[in-house]
Amino acid sequence: MKRIGLTGGIGSGKSYIAGILEKMGYPVYYSDAQSKALTDTHPVIREKLVARFGREIYTEQGLNRTLLAEFIFASEEHRLFVNELIHPLVRKNFEHWCSEQRSPIVFNEAAILFETGAYRQFDGTLLVVAPMELRIQRVMQRDRCTEEEVKERMKTQWTDDQKIPLATYVFHNDGQSAIVAPLETVLLKINNQN
Repeated sequence: MKRIGLTGGIGSGKSYIAGILEKMGYPVYYSDAQSKALTDTHPVIREKLVARFGREIYTEQGLNRTLLAEFIFASEEHRLFVNELIHPLVRKNFEHWCSEQRSPIVFNEAAILFETGAYRQFDGTLLVVAPMELRIQRVMQRDRCTEEEVKERMKTQWTDDQKIPLATYVFHNDGQSAIVAPLETVLLKINNQN
């Protein structure tokens, strides 16, 4: 089984590409969604977040994501603590998920694959890129936020120029070009890689 990391900056369309891959029959593990589920339910994560940030970090509905985001954006130390707490548990969850799949290729969709160094754990990476203005428009429409808010979030991620040299495959998602045929070409290359 080949494990391929699927990533791209905010608004690049990586989740859209993940959906197409699923329709083509390839299993996709959504790291960000699993991370959210684990932060709501995993007792060790809960215990350590409460110890560091106080009881108000959780509500009756689960993790207070707005409050946690404030801590993370305010302090690099807090951000690293949260990443080092959650990422190993997400990786363990991914390994278990892989053991249940029967496909020759599986994808792990994750926003910060290169930033965390997690890309090294895969057989290859598929980086989805899109023009900056298009990415900003997509996120503004999707999240109902301002251009400034999108740019602020983008600052927490590496640029495409930083990611491209590390990527095994780069997929251009400009909103106008065909998607399925180039994706099939990438899948053929993945199938043929040693």
